[in-house]
Amino acid sequence: MKYIVLLGDGMADYPSPRLGGKTPLECALTPFLDQIAAHGTLGLVDTIPQGFTPGSDVANLSVLGYNPADTYTGRGPLEAASMGIHMNPDDVAYRCNLVCIGNKDTNEAFMDDFTAGHISSAEAAQIISDLNRRLNSPLHQFFAGVGYRHLLVWRNAPASPKTTPPHDITGKPIAGYLPQDDFAPEIIELMSRAAEVLKDHPVNVRRRQEGKKEANSIWPWGQGKKPLISPFTEKYNLKGGMISAVDLLNGLGINAGLKPLRVEGATGYIDTNYEGKAKMAIDALKFMDFVFLHLEAPDEMGHEGNAEGKIRAIELFDERIVGPILTTVGGIDEYRIVVLSDHPTPIDLKTHVADPSPFAVLSSREGENLVSGKPFTEAAAKESGLLVSPGYQLMENFIRDWSAFIGK
Repeated sequence: MKYIVLLGDGMADYPSPRLGGKTPLECALTPFLDQIAAHGTLGLVDTIPQGFTPGSDVANLSVLGYNPADTYTGRGPLEAASMGIHMNPDDVAYRCNLVCIGNKDTNEAFMDDFTAGHISSAEAAQIISDLNRRLNSPLHQFFAGVGYRHLLVWRNAPASPKTTPPHDITGKPIAGYLPQDDFAPEIIELMSRAAEVLKDHPVNVRRRQEGKKEANSIWPWGQGKKPLISPFTEKYNLKGGMISAVDLLNGLGINAGLKPLRVEGATGYIDTNYEGKAKMAIDALKFMDFVFLHLEAPDEMGHEGNAEGKIRAIELFDERIVGPILTTVGGIDEYRIVVLSDHPTPIDLKTHVADPSPFAVLSSREGENLVSGKPFTEAAAKESGLLVSPGYQLMENFIRDWSAFIGK
């Protein structure tokens, strides 16, 4: 049996007035997603437990079959695992965005762009290197990631403050969202020192001249200590791989015992290498039992509030990833494939919400399909009456005994 997970991050949404009361999924042309939903089992999965902030970290822990209440410590340490960063028990890893802070007419600082204008990895690497050199401390280290996504590790940190994801406060004054509680003054001081380094950094001078948004501040968030996660691959006695452009998913995969399968040209944005990801998954299925392919683009479009961009990201996911993989698995004797969104990222809110998201499972075994006859949309998934809650139960049943789970 081969197991394939195809996840469009933040793909689910709310009906939008901008789209005539439809969601991006309802507007997008998705013949392959619809094929899986119509011939397979369609439903909703509740990936965000009550009391948890909705995000891809918690949601994808659930998708992989882990109860976040038992395993979640923060996003930062998961990304640290992907980047090969050693963490001692008392170290705290922060996700560290390069962001653009703006000033309104009242000189009130606000979150202008949580991606610093989607700064390139090459530009960001120069900035991260100079932050380490200029700030020079044995206590904290910066590590360069992809695009605007980086990591700050605070060694032997005595405490961990309350922080806010920068994508939740686009356009809002930052004063009320700076780190709070224990250890907050130390983090805010580091942010201030970093801003001084970035103010006239050569990368920002060049971006200013080119009319691009500057990376004029760091924004640490999503912090935590090293988690204790039992390997997914040992639990199910499977050999598997993770295909993603972002360190969060690769870090989750590493903790779960999955091999990161890196794809050249994978950017974590709408310009990513869709064909390369699909080919990597198809090739990996020749020697692996389980492949998890993650696409970040729909989530990025949701955070931007870009309706047309999100529709296009979903269509590219369907055409260039789901389609080729679905065609290929037709030649495999035994398989189960699940397509899903980890959480909604509504274009009109520009942030994550905790509502259940649609999923569809297609099995090569006829007795394992409920045959919904419906398209892959939020409304159709809700009409199915099938809700997997808590969401971490989906993976257990997907692998162990799907037929029994759906009552066939």
